[in-house]
Amino acid sequence: MLELGSLIKAIQALGRALNVSNKAESSGTASPDEKETIRSGVIQNFKFTYELCWKFMKRWIEEHVSSGIVDGVPRNELFRVAAENRLIENVEAWMEFHKARNKTSHIYDEAIAAVVYQAAISFLPAAKALQKNLESRNA
Repeated sequence: MLELGSLIKAIQALGRALNVSNKAESSGTASPDEKETIRSGVIQNFKFTYELCWKFMKRWIEEHVSSGIVDGVPRNELFRVAAENRLIENVEAWMEFHKARNKTSHIYDEAIAAVVYQAAISFLPAAKALQKNLESRNA
């Protein structure tokens, strides 16, 4: 059985960061510096949570399908195997999350930061679905 505690906490942290960001945007009282700081926190939470998600996919596949099937494979192949085993639904979406995660080293660029931030918003439901699937199939 996989111990999912760290994944669950990471997904919850991303959700909290997005909630804070939504409140800051909707209240209209946050300064541009505060909004940028909050957005940076969302991006960092996205980065960390994405990393845990794909690593948990890999671990689950190694334990429940085959120990060598995903060793050294490209990320799209990992996601394909995860989809075949009903851990995720949309391989293309996960590849887009992967691309966004790779852009996190360039978040000093305002346009790139905005793209990654939007990916984080889309990522949260996918991460929650993965968590649910792992929990239900974690035997």
